[in-house]
Amino acid sequence: MSVVAGSGFFQRLRSGLQKTRQSLVGSLEAVFSRKRLDIDTLEKLEEALILADLGTRTVDRVLQEVNARVKHKTIEAGDGLRDGVIDILRDIMTEAMPAAETIGQPQPWVLMMVGVNGVGKTTTLGKLAHHFHQQGGKSLLVAADTFRAAAIEQAAIWGERAGVDVIKGQPGGDAAAVAFDAVQAACARHADRVLIDTAGRLHTKAPLMEELKKMQRVLGRALPDAPHDIWLVLDATTGQNGIAQVRQFHESLGLTGLVLTKLDGTSKGGIVINVAQEFQLPIRYIGVGEGVDDLRPFDVAEFTAALFDKA
Repeated sequence: MSVVAGSGFFQRLRSGLQKTRQSLVGSLEAVFSRKRLDIDTLEKLEEALILADLGTRTVDRVLQEVNARVKHKTIEAGDGLRDGVIDILRDIMTEAMPAAETIGQPQPWVLMMVGVNGVGKTTTLGKLAHHFHQQGGKSLLVAADTFRAAAIEQAAIWGERAGVDVIKGQPGGDAAAVAFDAVQAACARHADRVLIDTAGRLHTKAPLMEELKKMQRVLGRALPDAPHDIWLVLDATTGQNGIAQVRQFHESLGLTGLVLTKLDGTSKGGIVINVAQEFQLPIRYIGVGEGVDDLRPFDVAEFTAALFDKA
């Protein structure tokens, strides 16, 4: 995806990242404006990165690479330092992206969407169903959050809105059984994608995480190698607290990607860079609004241009 400055989504992304831009770039601009690239400037850079809430590992990575470039005289003060830091942050995000796109393969492709309470998993999955429907092919939306009757109803509404069929469980029913039946139905109907909503759960509660592991095992019995992807929905406003969520879910389930929501209106959008550096997990989609079209595939070049105002 190329960066198109006039595109509607790019402008919404740029606008949505305003607070993050003020927090991250604002703290760095004073460093970039310095005329000399000396020890004091590098110390100021470290301080600015820390204040921007980028996380220890990310800060260390940036400083190591800046120092290496200074040593080899491939980076200079001012715009040279600015461009160098942007390049390093872009590289961090790019390294986490998959070498080749595998979404939708094999068929049916089975996705489990997981996350803590209140991050908007059902809404996100509904928007994803809409996005896939526009791409073509047949998707099934699976309402396997049997803990909340409202989630089942919400999934049904999204299914109708997106134009996809919905497999629903009963409130209080066995979520893993719902997922199993849905995969079998997808095979019978020759569906291309199976999008499974799961109940929100605290990442610190082992019994709840075990229920997700059970669903993961049961899906493997319904279809070899299923689920093919497990994505964590992460609320970008949680900032560094989101790192603990990623760590726990990843250790328990083996995540294959992240979906970041609520990037608009938060100063903590730097979490995109943090999770890429910390876990080497690709950001699959990002959300910058409430609209059905405000969830889009993550593009490093587009995100970097919007964040650093380099359109």
